[in-house]
Amino acid sequence: MQPERLLTKPFVLTMLAEFALCTSIGMLLAVVPVYAHDNLGVGSFGVALAVAAVSPMVLVCQPLAGRFGDRRGRKFLIVAGGAIAALAVAGYVVADSLPLLVVLRLLTGAGEALLLVGAATMITDLAPEHRRGEALSLFSLGLWGGLALGPILGELVLGDDRFDAVWLLAAACCLASALIGLTLPETAPLREPEHETTARLVHPAAIGPGVVLSFTVLGFAGIGTFGALYARELGLDGAGSVFLTFSAVVVATRVLARQVPDRLGPKRTARVALSLIAAGLLTIGVWNVPAGLFAGTIVVAFGHALAFPSLMTLAVNAAPASERSSVVGTFSAFTELGFLVGALSLGAIASTAGYDGVFVVCALGPLLGVVVLSRLTVPRRVEPMPEGA
Repeated sequence: MQPERLLTKPFVLTMLAEFALCTSIGMLLAVVPVYAHDNLGVGSFGVALAVAAVSPMVLVCQPLAGRFGDRRGRKFLIVAGGAIAALAVAGYVVADSLPLLVVLRLLTGAGEALLLVGAATMITDLAPEHRRGEALSLFSLGLWGGLALGPILGELVLGDDRFDAVWLLAAACCLASALIGLTLPETAPLREPEHETTARLVHPAAIGPGVVLSFTVLGFAGIGTFGALYARELGLDGAGSVFLTFSAVVVATRVLARQVPDRLGPKRTARVALSLIAAGLLTIGVWNVPAGLFAGTIVVAFGHALAFPSLMTLAVNAAPASERSSVVGTFSAFTELGFLVGALSLGAIASTAGYDGVFVVCALGPLLGVVVLSRLTVPRRVEPMPEGA
Protein backbone atom coordinates (compact mmCIF):
# COMPACT_ATOMS: atom_id res chain seq x y z
CA MET A 1 0.00 0.00 0.00
CA GLN A 2 1.24 3.50 -0.86
CA PRO A 3 0.95 4.93 2.68
CA GLU A 4 3.32 2.19 3.94
CA ARG A 5 6.20 3.33 1.72
CA LEU A 6 9.21 4.74 3.53
CA LEU A 7 11.66 5.98 0.89
CA THR A 8 9.33 8.39 -0.85
CA LYS A 9 10.62 11.37 -2.84
CA PRO A 10 9.94 13.87 0.01
CA PHE A 11 11.71 11.52 2.46
CA VAL A 12 14.85 11.32 0.31
CA LEU A 13 14.85 15.08 -0.36
CA THR A 14 14.60 15.78 3.37
CA MET A 15 17.60 13.53 3.95
CA LEU A 16 19.51 15.43 1.25
CA ALA A 17 18.70 18.75 2.92
CA GLU A 18 20.10 17.40 6.18
CA PHE A 19 23.15 15.99 4.39
CA ALA A 20 23.92 19.34 2.73
CA LEU A 21 23.72 21.19 6.04
CA CYS A 22 25.80 18.62 7.91
CA THR A 23 28.46 18.69 5.19
CA SER A 24 28.78 22.40 5.90
CA ILE A 25 28.95 21.72 9.64
CA GLY A 26 31.72 19.17 9.08
CA MET A 27 33.71 21.60 6.93
CA LEU A 28 33.48 24.29 9.59
CA LEU A 29 34.45 21.94 12.42
CA ALA A 30 37.70 21.19 10.62
CA VAL A 31 38.57 24.70 9.42
CA VAL A 32 37.22 27.19 12.00
CA PRO A 33 39.80 26.18 14.67
CA VAL A 34 42.63 26.65 12.17
CA TYR A 35 41.28 30.05 11.11
CA ALA A 36 40.86 31.25 14.69
CA HIS A 37 44.37 30.16 15.62
CA ASP A 38 46.33 31.11 12.49
CA ASN A 39 44.50 34.13 11.06
CA LEU A 40 42.92 35.68 14.15
CA GLY A 41 45.85 34.81 16.41
CA VAL A 42 43.74 33.68 19.39
CA GLY A 43 44.86 31.14 21.96
CA SER A 44 43.30 27.87 23.03
CA PHE A 45 40.42 29.53 24.84
CA GLY A 46 39.60 31.66 21.80
CA VAL A 47 39.68 28.61 19.54
CA ALA A 48 37.34 26.74 21.88
CA LEU A 49 35.02 29.76 22.02
CA ALA A 50 34.87 30.05 18.25
CA VAL A 51 34.07 26.35 17.83
CA ALA A 52 31.64 25.98 20.74
CA ALA A 53 29.65 29.19 20.12
CA VAL A 54 27.22 27.21 17.96
CA SER A 55 26.13 24.83 20.75
CA PRO A 56 24.40 27.26 23.17
CA MET A 57 22.40 28.78 20.31
CA VAL A 58 21.35 25.33 19.07
CA LEU A 59 20.33 24.41 22.62
CA VAL A 60 18.18 27.54 22.99
CA CYS A 61 16.72 27.57 19.49
CA GLN A 62 15.68 23.94 19.13
CA PRO A 63 12.68 24.15 21.52
CA LEU A 64 11.72 27.50 19.97
CA ALA A 65 11.97 25.97 16.50
CA GLY A 66 9.80 23.07 17.62
CA ARG A 67 7.09 25.38 18.89
CA PHE A 68 7.18 27.46 15.70
CA GLY A 69 7.14 24.34 13.54
CA ASP A 70 3.88 23.19 15.11
CA ARG A 71 2.33 26.60 14.49
CA ARG A 72 3.65 27.45 11.02
CA GLY A 73 4.88 24.20 9.54
CA ARG A 74 8.03 22.14 9.03
CA LYS A 75 8.87 23.37 5.53
CA PHE A 76 9.39 26.94 6.72
CA LEU A 77 11.93 25.75 9.31
CA ILE A 78 13.98 23.95 6.67
CA VAL A 79 13.99 26.85 4.22
CA ALA A 80 14.57 29.57 6.81
CA GLY A 81 17.20 27.55 8.67
CA GLY A 82 19.22 26.86 5.53
CA ALA A 83 19.00 30.50 4.42
CA ILE A 84 20.05 31.88 7.82
CA ALA A 85 22.98 29.47 8.05
CA ALA A 86 24.05 30.35 4.49
CA LEU A 87 24.08 34.09 5.22
CA ALA A 88 25.94 33.59 8.50
CA VAL A 89 28.64 31.33 7.05
CA ALA A 90 29.14 33.61 4.04
CA GLY A 91 29.78 36.37 6.60
CA TYR A 92 32.89 34.54 7.80
CA VAL A 93 34.62 36.11 4.80
CA VAL A 94 34.65 39.47 6.63
CA ALA A 95 35.15 38.04 10.15
CA ASP A 96 38.47 39.70 11.00
CA SER A 97 38.07 39.49 14.78
CA LEU A 98 37.06 36.86 17.33
CA PRO A 99 33.95 38.76 18.56
CA LEU A 100 32.59 39.06 15.02
CA LEU A 101 33.31 35.39 14.31
CA VAL A 102 31.53 34.37 17.53
CA VAL A 103 28.46 36.44 16.59
CA LEU A 104 28.35 34.78 13.18
CA ARG A 105 28.81 31.36 14.77
CA LEU A 106 25.85 32.05 17.05
CA LEU A 107 23.75 32.97 14.02
CA THR A 108 24.95 29.80 12.29
CA GLY A 109 23.74 27.78 15.27
CA ALA A 110 20.29 29.36 15.02
CA GLY A 111 20.02 28.33 11.37
CA GLU A 112 21.22 24.81 12.09
CA ALA A 113 18.65 24.41 14.88
CA LEU A 114 15.77 25.49 12.66
CA LEU A 115 16.67 23.19 9.80
CA LEU A 116 17.49 20.11 11.87
CA VAL A 117 14.27 20.32 13.88
CA GLY A 118 12.19 20.92 10.76
CA ALA A 119 13.81 18.06 8.85
CA ALA A 120 13.59 15.56 11.71
CA THR A 121 9.93 16.41 12.30
CA MET A 122 9.12 16.09 8.62
CA ILE A 123 10.70 12.63 8.59
CA THR A 124 8.49 11.51 11.49
CA ASP A 125 5.47 12.97 9.67
CA LEU A 126 6.29 11.09 6.47
CA ALA A 127 7.13 7.73 8.05
CA PRO A 128 4.46 5.09 8.70
CA GLU A 129 3.90 4.94 12.45
CA HIS A 130 5.11 1.35 12.81
CA ARG A 131 8.34 2.15 10.85
CA ARG A 132 9.27 5.38 12.61
CA GLY A 133 12.37 3.96 14.28
CA GLU A 134 13.61 2.67 10.93
CA ALA A 135 12.91 6.06 9.36
CA LEU A 136 14.93 7.91 11.99
CA SER A 137 17.81 5.46 11.60
CA LEU A 138 17.94 6.12 7.86
CA PHE A 139 17.50 9.86 8.33
CA SER A 140 20.54 10.02 10.62
CA LEU A 141 22.72 8.74 7.79
CA GLY A 142 22.50 12.21 6.26
CA LEU A 143 23.98 13.67 9.44
CA TRP A 144 26.77 11.11 9.74
CA GLY A 145 27.52 11.22 6.03
CA GLY A 146 27.82 15.01 6.07
CA LEU A 147 29.98 15.03 9.20
CA ALA A 148 32.26 12.39 7.64
CA LEU A 149 32.59 14.10 4.24
CA GLY A 150 32.66 17.70 5.46
CA PRO A 151 36.07 17.72 7.22
CA ILE A 152 37.76 15.99 4.27
CA LEU A 153 36.21 18.41 1.80
CA GLY A 154 37.01 21.42 3.99
CA GLU A 155 40.69 20.54 4.35
CA LEU A 156 40.95 19.76 0.63
CA VAL A 157 39.52 23.15 -0.35
CA LEU A 158 41.54 24.98 2.31
CA GLY A 159 44.90 23.88 0.94
CA ASP A 160 47.51 26.34 2.20
CA ASP A 161 45.33 29.35 2.98
CA ARG A 162 42.03 29.39 1.04
CA PHE A 163 39.72 30.16 3.94
CA ASP A 164 37.32 32.29 1.89
CA ALA A 165 36.81 29.41 -0.54
CA VAL A 166 35.89 27.14 2.37
CA TRP A 167 33.41 29.66 3.80
CA LEU A 168 31.73 30.20 0.44
CA LEU A 169 31.47 26.48 -0.31
CA ALA A 170 30.07 25.78 3.16
CA ALA A 171 27.56 28.60 2.67
CA ALA A 172 26.59 27.12 -0.70
CA CYS A 173 25.87 23.80 1.01
CA CYS A 174 23.55 25.58 3.47
CA LEU A 175 21.85 27.41 0.61
CA ALA A 176 21.39 24.11 -1.20
CA SER A 177 19.56 22.73 1.82
CA ALA A 178 17.22 25.75 1.76
CA LEU A 179 16.55 25.31 -1.96
CA ILE A 180 15.79 21.63 -1.43
CA GLY A 181 13.38 22.70 1.29
CA LEU A 182 11.44 24.79 -1.24
CA THR A 183 10.63 21.62 -3.20
CA LEU A 184 9.22 19.78 -0.17
CA PRO A 185 5.52 19.47 0.65
CA GLU A 186 4.20 20.71 3.97
CA THR A 187 3.56 17.70 6.22
CA ALA A 188 2.24 19.41 9.34
CA PRO A 189 -1.41 18.58 10.07
CA LEU A 190 -3.94 21.38 9.85
CA ARG A 191 -4.49 23.04 13.22
CA GLU A 192 -7.91 24.02 14.42
CA PRO A 193 -8.22 27.77 15.12
CA GLU A 194 -9.05 27.16 18.78
CA HIS A 195 -5.80 25.19 19.17
CA GLU A 196 -3.61 27.79 17.50
CA THR A 197 -1.88 28.83 20.73
CA THR A 198 -1.27 25.38 22.23
CA ALA A 199 2.14 24.69 20.64
CA ARG A 200 4.51 24.05 23.54
CA LEU A 201 8.00 25.37 24.12
CA VAL A 202 9.06 22.40 26.27
CA HIS A 203 6.95 19.35 25.51
CA PRO A 204 6.44 16.93 28.42
CA ALA A 205 6.41 13.88 26.13
CA ALA A 206 10.07 14.53 25.27
CA ILE A 207 11.40 15.15 28.78
CA GLY A 208 11.73 11.54 29.95
CA PRO A 209 13.30 10.18 26.74
CA GLY A 210 15.37 13.37 26.49
CA VAL A 211 16.84 12.92 29.97
CA VAL A 212 17.80 9.37 29.05
CA LEU A 213 19.35 10.69 25.82
CA SER A 214 21.46 13.18 27.77
CA PHE A 215 22.92 10.32 29.81
CA THR A 216 23.95 8.54 26.59
CA VAL A 217 25.50 11.72 25.19
CA LEU A 218 27.60 12.05 28.35
CA GLY A 219 29.64 9.06 27.22
CA PHE A 220 30.02 10.44 23.71
CA ALA A 221 31.25 13.70 25.25
CA GLY A 222 33.99 11.72 26.98
CA ILE A 223 35.18 10.19 23.72
CA GLY A 224 34.86 13.46 21.80
CA THR A 225 36.68 15.53 24.41
CA PHE A 226 39.41 13.18 25.61
CA GLY A 227 39.56 10.41 23.02
CA ALA A 228 42.49 11.94 21.13
CA LEU A 229 44.53 12.56 24.29
CA TYR A 230 43.80 9.10 25.66
CA ALA A 231 44.80 7.52 22.32
CA ARG A 232 48.16 9.26 22.49
CA GLU A 233 48.59 8.15 26.08
CA LEU A 234 48.15 4.56 24.88
CA GLY A 235 50.85 5.01 22.24
CA LEU A 236 48.76 5.77 19.17
CA ASP A 237 49.57 8.68 16.86
CA GLY A 238 46.08 10.11 17.27
CA ALA A 239 42.42 9.23 17.45
CA GLY A 240 41.57 9.56 13.75
CA SER A 241 41.22 5.80 13.34
CA VAL A 242 39.14 5.62 16.52
CA PHE A 243 36.63 8.20 15.29
CA LEU A 244 36.55 6.57 11.86
CA THR A 245 35.74 3.25 13.52
CA PHE A 246 32.98 4.88 15.57
CA SER A 247 31.39 6.48 12.50
CA ALA A 248 31.66 3.31 10.41
CA VAL A 249 29.95 1.20 13.07
CA VAL A 250 27.16 3.75 13.55
CA VAL A 251 26.47 3.97 9.80
CA ALA A 252 26.61 0.19 9.30
CA THR A 253 24.32 -0.45 12.27
CA ARG A 254 21.75 2.12 11.18
CA VAL A 255 21.64 0.55 7.73
CA LEU A 256 21.70 -3.14 8.67
CA ALA A 257 19.77 -2.93 11.96
CA ARG A 258 17.44 -0.08 11.08
CA GLN A 259 14.31 -2.16 11.74
CA VAL A 260 15.37 -3.28 15.23
CA PRO A 261 13.71 -0.40 17.17
CA ASP A 262 10.36 -1.15 15.49
CA ARG A 263 10.55 -4.94 15.74
CA LEU A 264 12.02 -5.22 19.23
CA GLY A 265 10.15 -2.18 20.52
CA PRO A 266 11.71 1.26 21.13
CA LYS A 267 11.84 0.97 24.94
CA ARG A 268 13.43 -2.48 24.96
CA THR A 269 15.87 -1.46 22.22
CA ALA A 270 16.85 1.65 24.17
CA ARG A 271 17.51 -0.46 27.27
CA VAL A 272 19.81 -2.76 25.32
CA ALA A 273 21.54 0.22 23.69
CA LEU A 274 22.22 1.92 27.03
CA SER A 275 23.67 -1.28 28.46
CA LEU A 276 25.98 -1.60 25.45
CA ILE A 277 27.17 1.99 25.80
CA ALA A 278 27.95 1.47 29.49
CA ALA A 279 29.82 -1.77 28.76
CA GLY A 280 31.83 -0.16 25.98
CA LEU A 281 32.84 2.85 28.08
CA LEU A 282 33.84 0.58 30.95
CA THR A 283 35.95 -1.48 28.54
CA ILE A 284 37.78 1.64 27.37
CA GLY A 285 38.44 2.77 30.94
CA VAL A 286 39.56 -0.59 32.34
CA TRP A 287 41.35 -2.23 29.39
CA ASN A 288 44.13 0.34 29.00
CA VAL A 289 45.63 -0.80 25.70
CA PRO A 290 44.83 0.18 22.08
CA ALA A 291 42.82 -3.02 21.60
CA GLY A 292 40.65 -2.05 24.57
CA LEU A 293 40.09 1.41 23.14
CA PHE A 294 38.96 0.04 19.77
CA ALA A 295 36.88 -2.78 21.24
CA GLY A 296 35.10 -0.40 23.61
CA THR A 297 34.56 2.14 20.83
CA ILE A 298 32.87 -0.48 18.64
CA VAL A 299 30.49 -1.46 21.45
CA VAL A 300 29.72 2.19 22.31
CA ALA A 301 29.06 3.02 18.66
CA PHE A 302 26.71 0.05 18.28
CA GLY A 303 24.76 1.23 21.33
CA HIS A 304 24.62 4.84 20.13
CA ALA A 305 23.36 3.76 16.72
CA LEU A 306 20.33 2.11 18.36
CA ALA A 307 19.74 4.57 21.20
CA PHE A 308 18.83 7.76 19.35
CA PRO A 309 16.13 6.44 16.98
CA SER A 310 14.62 4.35 19.78
CA LEU A 311 14.39 7.21 22.27
CA MET A 312 13.06 9.68 19.72
CA THR A 313 10.45 7.15 18.65
CA LEU A 314 9.34 6.86 22.29
CA ALA A 315 8.98 10.63 22.51
CA VAL A 316 7.23 11.16 19.18
CA ASN A 317 4.78 8.29 19.70
CA ALA A 318 3.59 9.89 22.95
CA ALA A 319 2.26 13.08 21.33
CA PRO A 320 -0.29 13.97 18.65
CA ALA A 321 0.95 14.93 15.20
CA SER A 322 -0.04 18.56 15.80
CA GLU A 323 2.60 18.78 18.57
CA ARG A 324 5.28 16.63 16.95
CA SER A 325 7.65 19.49 16.09
CA SER A 326 7.64 20.65 19.71
CA VAL A 327 8.51 17.12 20.79
CA VAL A 328 11.43 16.95 18.33
CA GLY A 329 12.71 20.39 19.36
CA THR A 330 12.62 19.56 23.06
CA PHE A 331 14.12 16.10 22.58
CA SER A 332 16.94 17.35 20.34
CA ALA A 333 17.91 20.03 22.87
CA PHE A 334 18.86 17.31 25.34
CA THR A 335 21.67 16.26 22.97
CA GLU A 336 23.34 19.66 23.29
CA LEU A 337 22.60 19.78 27.02
CA GLY A 338 24.21 16.40 27.62
CA PHE A 339 27.28 17.27 25.58
CA LEU A 340 27.77 20.65 27.26
CA VAL A 341 27.37 19.26 30.77
CA GLY A 342 29.62 16.34 29.94
CA ALA A 343 32.40 18.42 28.37
CA LEU A 344 32.41 20.88 31.29
CA SER A 345 32.25 18.32 34.10
CA LEU A 346 34.60 15.70 32.70
CA GLY A 347 37.54 18.11 32.65
CA ALA A 348 37.63 18.12 36.46
CA ILE A 349 37.39 14.32 36.52
CA ALA A 350 40.27 13.97 34.04
CA SER A 351 42.52 16.13 36.20
CA THR A 352 41.98 13.90 39.25
CA ALA A 353 41.26 10.41 37.89
CA GLY A 354 43.05 10.49 34.54
CA TYR A 355 41.63 9.81 31.11
CA ASP A 356 40.83 6.18 31.89
CA GLY A 357 38.92 7.35 34.96
CA VAL A 358 36.83 9.62 32.73
CA PHE A 359 35.49 6.65 30.77
CA VAL A 360 34.76 4.65 33.91
CA VAL A 361 32.74 7.58 35.29
CA CYS A 362 31.04 8.08 31.91
CA ALA A 363 29.81 4.48 32.08
CA LEU A 364 27.62 5.48 35.03
CA GLY A 365 25.60 7.82 32.79
CA PRO A 366 23.97 5.15 30.59
CA LEU A 367 23.36 2.99 33.67
CA LEU A 368 21.45 5.87 35.25
CA GLY A 369 19.63 6.15 31.96
CA VAL A 370 18.51 2.52 32.28
CA VAL A 371 17.06 3.34 35.72
CA VAL A 372 15.19 6.37 34.36
CA LEU A 373 13.98 4.37 31.37
CA SER A 374 12.61 1.59 33.60
CA ARG A 375 10.44 4.14 35.38
CA LEU A 376 9.32 5.80 32.19
CA THR A 377 5.76 5.23 31.07
CA VAL A 378 5.13 6.60 27.61
CA PRO A 379 1.61 6.30 26.20
CA ARG A 380 1.50 5.24 22.57
CA ARG A 381 -0.52 7.18 20.07
CA VAL A 382 -1.19 6.03 16.53
CA GLU A 383 -1.78 8.94 14.19
CA PRO A 384 -3.08 8.83 10.62
CA MET A 385 -0.59 9.68 7.91
CA PRO A 386 -0.81 13.27 6.60
CA GLU A 387 -2.47 13.66 3.24
CA GLY A 388 -0.07 13.49 0.33
CA ALA A 389 2.74 11.95 2.41
